Amino acid sequence: MGRIRTETKINGRQCWTLFDSGSRNTYIVSEAAQGLELKDLPSPRATALGGKVHAVNQVCLLFAEIEDHGLETLARVVDEIGDDEDGRPIEILFGALSMQEWGIRLDLQNEKLDWTRYTTDFVEFWLDRRH
Repeated sequence: MGRIRTETKINGRQCWTLFDSGSRNTYIVSEAAQGLELKDLPSPRATALGGKVHAVNQVCLLFAEIEDHGLETLARVVDEIGDDEDGRPIEILFGALSMQEWGIRLDLQNEKLDWTRYTTDFVEFWLDRRH
């Protein structure tokens, strides 16, 4: 597991983001999600973050800009995520599924995001027209 922290721009607002390969999903705190289009879940979900169980009642699509790279990903809305090692509140927890989708890797040795596999082109299957 690895963790990298950086700013993420959502709707023109900077949000403190933890990129955590140990977290499967992506989360955003309700305060940072204000002004975004939220969708209610048909039934509440529960998630354990920061040693507490949180109710997840809404999701939203994040259109993010991270270090000059644009992307979109689904985020689950929670009341709080917790503070980082320096005591700064985490507003977005960017999980492994979103990192995998966009080709973002964690360069733990240099404490930065690795964008060498970042892509905006997705090939889901290849159609062989020779047959």
